[in-house]
Amino acid sequence: MALNLDFLSLPLLAASALIFISVLAGVFSTRLGFSFLLAFLMTGIFAGVDGPGGLDFSDYRLSFWVGNIALVIILLDGGLRTHYPTFRTGLKPALVLASLGVILTAAFTALAAVVLLGLSWTSAFLLGAVVGSTDAAAVFSLLKTSGVQLNERVSATLEIESGMNDPMAVYLTLTLIGLATAAATGSAYEFTFTLVATSLILQFLWGALLGIGIGRVFALLLPRLPKIQEIGSVIALLLSMAGLVVFAFTTWIGGSGFLAVYLFGIVLNRRAPEIVKSALSALDGYAWLSQALMFVLLGLLVTPSEIGRTVWPALGVALVLMFIARPLAVAICLLPLRFSRHEIIYIAWVGLRGAVPIVLAIFPFIADLPEARVIFNVAFVVVLASLLFQGSTIGWFAKRMGVLLPAHDDSSGVRATFGDFTLQANVSVTDLCDFYGLQAPADANLPVDLWLAKVVKRPLVVGDRVPLDYAELSVRSMADGEVTTVGLKLPLAAEEVWQEPG
Repeated sequence: MALNLDFLSLPLLAASALIFISVLAGVFSTRLGFSFLLAFLMTGIFAGVDGPGGLDFSDYRLSFWVGNIALVIILLDGGLRTHYPTFRTGLKPALVLASLGVILTAAFTALAAVVLLGLSWTSAFLLGAVVGSTDAAAVFSLLKTSGVQLNERVSATLEIESGMNDPMAVYLTLTLIGLATAAATGSAYEFTFTLVATSLILQFLWGALLGIGIGRVFALLLPRLPKIQEIGSVIALLLSMAGLVVFAFTTWIGGSGFLAVYLFGIVLNRRAPEIVKSALSALDGYAWLSQALMFVLLGLLVTPSEIGRTVWPALGVALVLMFIARPLAVAICLLPLRFSRHEIIYIAWVGLRGAVPIVLAIFPFIADLPEARVIFNVAFVVVLASLLFQGSTIGWFAKRMGVLLPAHDDSSGVRATFGDFTLQANVSVTDLCDFYGLQAPADANLPVDLWLAKVVKRPLVVGDRVPLDYAELSVRSMADGEVTTVGLKLPLAAEEVWQEPG
């Protein structure tokens, strides 16, 4: 009697076919302006219980496992690609957004959930916490595949925020689930402010210490391995397993595993850049496979017929999140840091929701909360709306908001952005004004770079613009954090005057 291997072949056939179809659909979807992630998610839905595939999949624990492992690989990949100077540029605003920003977004969204869905305040705040953070998978992949080149302040803030705000969202979700469970059993008095604050501090403290500490030790170990840079694929596997070890160990002792993994990647890229570079190509493949598996599985969990019952209130919550809650939170966090109005609007719009909200929405199922299904369905609608509307407009909106930098080989774009004239950064503002007939501002005795920094009142990045009388100065190039050249844009009439012979 032959051994029947259907238990192996049929599930493997279904899983591999789904991933193959989702990747194929993603290739075509990007040509229409939609993201790969949306294609992965929709493939799972169509293969699910209400779709043509008819697969009845409801294994929340397996999805939770796969989701967490995938997020570790994605965050590790993102950390390894984050250069230290960029990290310094975006760290302060990203930290504020990843902490206060998540709390504010969750609170504003909770108000909408109470009004539109009639949820209890505990469940409404839980829903707000679930959808309150931007998603690393969505931000990293869409910024990479959209082809946009944002100014460093905006891109660094978005990338670092998405890598660092998951811990706050996870912490809020677990705390609110604990509060809901304690309230049901009559032990809510155990949740004091001191207990909650202490737990939060320990999560971030252990996450930061272990991520940075293990990263430094690992960076010392890597160069001592024989012929390490010649086997990039093996290094990618080694780094991936190390990232999972960091995540699991940090989570086990009560720290934030997601924060630890992201910082682990940043430290490695800082201290062993050549070795890390050799592994990035293979790691990119791991990250894409992780995203595909995660989004297809999450799509399979969705039951569209159930979502239909609350689709309009859920869509209302999604719109409040995109147009009110996130923009308000971003404005409150970034206005004191002197971000421009257009930068704030763009950062608010690229607050993409992806796999993290759906993975967090599995927590209430595991805790057996009565409103778990509603929270999951609303989180899914929020993610779908975000990927559909926000994810498909990243490039177009960057151009509208003026945060897009031209490609180096785009001469017309470079001219439109920086003007026709290039100046050395150490030129005196007084000499510049005298030569071009501009009215000298205060502190005109300063060099152009120092004058720009004084006016902007924040670290300069390429693309920063400042008006000078009827002209405009912009940071055109930088090296090691210092401005090297400045662009000068004059009105057409003035350009014609200064281009005349003699």
